[in-house]
Amino acid sequence: MKKILQITLGIVTSVGGFLEIGSVLTAAQAGAAFGYQLLWAILIGTLCLIFLVEMSGRLAAVSKHTIVDAMRERFGFPFFFIVLVGMVLVAFLVLIAEIGGIGLSLQLLTGIGFPWWAIPVSLLVLLGLITISFVVGAIKLHPDWSSAATGLLPTMPHDQKARYGFIAVSILGASISPYLMYFYSSGAIEDEWDESYIGVNRAIAVLGMSFGGLLSMAVLIAAALALHPHGIQVDKFEQAALPMTSAFPKWGLGLFAVSMLVACFGAAVEISLAIAYFFAQGFGWNWSQNLEPSKNARFSLVYTIIILSAAVPLVFGVDPVKVTMISMALTAATLPVAIVPFLFLMNDPIYMGKHRNGWVSNSVVAIIILISFLLAVISIPLEIIGG
Repeated sequence: MKKILQITLGIVTSVGGFLEIGSVLTAAQAGAAFGYQLLWAILIGTLCLIFLVEMSGRLAAVSKHTIVDAMRERFGFPFFFIVLVGMVLVAFLVLIAEIGGIGLSLQLLTGIGFPWWAIPVSLLVLLGLITISFVVGAIKLHPDWSSAATGLLPTMPHDQKARYGFIAVSILGASISPYLMYFYSSGAIEDEWDESYIGVNRAIAVLGMSFGGLLSMAVLIAAALALHPHGIQVDKFEQAALPMTSAFPKWGLGLFAVSMLVACFGAAVEISLAIAYFFAQGFGWNWSQNLEPSKNARFSLVYTIIILSAAVPLVFGVDPVKVTMISMALTAATLPVAIVPFLFLMNDPIYMGKHRNGWVSNSVVAIIILISFLLAVISIPLEIIGG
C-alpha cells in the first residue's frame, strides 16, 4: 500500500516539478506562434525526464547516496562547487519565476499588482489536481488529432527560425529540470528506499512524468487552436490564459489562475528545498524535511534566505515572464554540467553494481542533452540579437 501511495504522490509531484510557469508559458508561446510544430520538443523533454528521474531514484535505492552526495564523493569538492554555483544560480532564477507566477495568478484573481504579492507569497511558500483542466480545455476546443500528431516530428518553419529554436530550447529547459532530480533522490533517501523499490521507482518516473508531459502538451494544443489562427503571440502572462477562456468562457480565467497558483506553489517548494539539499549535502550539514528546524538549522536557513531573496526582484517589478524565458533557456544551456557527471555515476560499478545503466538509457539521455545544448548555443544568441 505504501508503494502504491508513492506512485500517486509521484504523479502529484510531477505537477510541481514538470508543469509550472516555465512549461505553461513556453508551451503557450509555442502553440501561439507555430501551432502544433513544437509538440516534438515536449515529447523528447518528457522522455528524457522519465529516464533521468528513474535514474535518480535507482541511484538512491541502490547506493544509498543522493546525487549530490555521490557527486561530491566521486568527483571531489572543487568540481562539486563549480556545479553548485551553476545549478543554484539557474534554479534561483527559476524560483523567482515561480513566485512571480503565483503573484501573477493572484493578480488575475484580485486585480492587485503582482509586486504586492511577492512577500506574502514567499512567506506562504515557507509554510499544493486542478491543472487537469488544461487537458479538458484542449479537448473542448476540438483539435484535429491527426494534425496534432504531425507536430510530434520535428519540422522547421518557413520564417522566425531563431524564435522557433529559442522556444524549442526553452521547452526542453522547462521539461528537463535538474532540480527535480536532486529533490527526488533526496526524498528517496529520506523514505529509506532500497533495491525493492526499483520497480516502484520506474512506475513513478513513467506515470508521473508522462502525466506532466500530457498537461504541457494540452497547453500547447489549446494555444494552437485559440491563438495561432488569429496571430496572437504570448508575451504577457494574461495572454497565456486566453486558451482557457476560449474553452471555458465563464470561468476559464479563474481555472487558469488557480491552476497556475497550485502548480507554481508546488514548483517553488520543490526548487527551494532542492537548493537547500544541494548546499546541505554538499557541505555535509544535517538535512531533512522531517527534522525540526533547530536540528538542521543551516538547511532551514538556506531555503528561508533563498525564498525571501527570490521575492526581492519581484517587489521592484521585474517581469516574471521574461525571467521565465531566460531561465528556461539557461537551464537547457547548462544541462551538460548537471547531467554528464550524473551519467558517469550511473555507470560506476562501485555505486550501482549490477544496476548500472544500459546502453539505451545512456544513449537516449546523451542525445537529448546534445540536442538541447546545440539548440541553446545556436538559438539564444540569435534571439538576443534579433530582439
